[in-house]
Amino acid sequence: MVEQIGTNAGLVWKSLNDGGKQSVKELKKATKIKTEKDVYAALGWLAKEGKVAFEESATDVNVWLL
Repeated sequence: MVEQIGTNAGLVWKSLNDGGKQSVKELKKATKIKTEKDVYAALGWLAKEGKVAFEESATDVNVWLL
């Protein structure tokens, strides 16, 4: 499971690096990660490493690289 979270974190990082600020829904679609739960786990990994920032909107959470 930890290995999959790390793999997904890499996919999320690449998507944010290539496309800039994105919502969690956009990240899920761009990375083809199966569930939002898995996207949030990957974001947690990146947040722990200090690589992403978050902004909550009315309908979603936006994320970008630091």
